[in-house]
Amino acid sequence: MSVPKVYAAIRDVMADIGQTGITKSRKNQQQGYNFRGIDDVYNELNSLLSKHSLVIVPRILTRDVAERQTQKGGALFYVTVEAEFDLISAKDGSKHTVRTLGEAMDSGDKATNKAMSAAYKYAAMMLFCIPTEGDNDADSTTHEVAAKRQVGWNAAGTARTAHSLKKEKVWDEFQVELRECETIPVLSKFTFDWAAKIEADKWPESWKEVAREEIQKRRAAILNGASDDDTFPGDLPSRRELDQHPLTAG
Repeated sequence: MSVPKVYAAIRDVMADIGQTGITKSRKNQQQGYNFRGIDDVYNELNSLLSKHSLVIVPRILTRDVAERQTQKGGALFYVTVEAEFDLISAKDGSKHTVRTLGEAMDSGDKATNKAMSAAYKYAAMMLFCIPTEGDNDADSTTHEVAAKRQVGWNAAGTARTAHSLKKEKVWDEFQVELRECETIPVLSKFTFDWAAKIEADKWPESWKEVAREEIQKRRAAILNGASDDDTFPGDLPSRRELDQHPLTAG
């Protein structure tokens, strides 16, 4: 039984490119690390694919896009593509297919282009075992994405992932107790109790802000829903208390 020539071609390309590799000659300007660009991969593979009669045909299976926000408030488009690449031997038509993902972000109309290039680049690097120096890094641009409103912590007191928070349902507990506050005195006690928990557990600043917003919304809802007879001046915290409190300040 003869071996399909596509595998011999892959082996030959792998052997040739292993002699030179593709160095990380480009530099990410935001974070300072070196990387290999898609043009470096194209330039190195072009002659080798032709030499060994190997054709790579891309095919995009899915594309997902989400709009995020930069730290400065601008729009940032985050695209993920799932791609397949048919490696075909021009000698006998035998084919092998690989599948990979590509991810990229861009503030304009280039996110999909970058994601497709990333899929090709990493498929090629893994398929042909292209040697390089250093770690396996991302593309040339690092975007500063505004943090999602997620809260969590670990034993070391540092921010933890949303997954771990969801698992322990800490934020759910906060919201349930907040919804149970039906008077200003109860809400004030809730606020001071949770302020101590939040400081002790080192919530991220972004989530402290969320907590403040939720408490302020609940306070407004209580006041708007209460009759004049239900609200007493003594129930309301002073301006000084609000300004100094970690969950109501600002």
